[in-house]
Amino acid sequence: MIKRVIVTRPPRESQDWLRELSAAGLDAVALPLIEIRPLDDPAPVQRAWLALSNYAGMMFVSANAVDGFFASRPPSALSFGANESIKTRAWATGPGTVAALRRGGVAPQCIDAPPVDAVQFDSEALWQRVGPLVRGGRRVLIVRGSDGQHDSANHGVGRDWFAQQVRDAGATVEFLVSYQRARPGLDAAQLRLARAAAADGSVWLFSSSEAVSHLLASLPGQDWQAARAVATHARIAAAARQAGFGRVHESRPAVADILVSIESMS
Repeated sequence: MIKRVIVTRPPRESQDWLRELSAAGLDAVALPLIEIRPLDDPAPVQRAWLALSNYAGMMFVSANAVDGFFASRPPSALSFGANESIKTRAWATGPGTVAALRRGGVAPQCIDAPPVDAVQFDSEALWQRVGPLVRGGRRVLIVRGSDGQHDSANHGVGRDWFAQQVRDAGATVEFLVSYQRARPGLDAAQLRLARAAAADGSVWLFSSSEAVSHLLASLPGQDWQAARAVATHARIAAAARQAGFGRVHESRPAVADILVSIESMS
């Protein structure tokens, strides 16, 4: 029996999942394990906006990366496809990132992303679409977040892989931080919920390996052997298993697929 579903995404991103899971009759509860913060210094993002036409493509690793990038847009900056001189493509890893680009005013014809029925939404799926566009001598910018520990490194398995494909194609890859991630301080009620959900039949829903690590840091020494989780990528599932979760299922991030995975745990 599924007692509840613990949605670990940041508050804004969790709203659609909470609504749709609740509409399906599940007790969906928010327990954000990643906090999104604006940059202390937006100057590097502003410079990237003013140099937009220098890049063949900008790869956004998440909707938060898009939102952070557009939040620091200078008033004088042109946008994707604004005129013939701006041929920069906006590259998105999945539907949520595409939606964020559209909210920012990017026209659909300027966006490249995996198809909506792709088996997975990640760097590998995106490269299948944009790889033919990358040529020697071109520049590619990867827009990402920072956890405060890897600001100067191209940290992240998926985007490391993507960056290497760009280099192998003879192009230059650069990285840009557009927002900050942090571990939220869980209050007493949230900690009680997390401890209970470790063994009471709840299903944890993870869309980030970082959320798993933040959970472990918030509850050091907790036994997760009786805990169950649905992860939206193989790498996230591996992190949950390494953390000690007894049952872990992988799922596409679409809510319909997540529901199937949750039901299979009943």
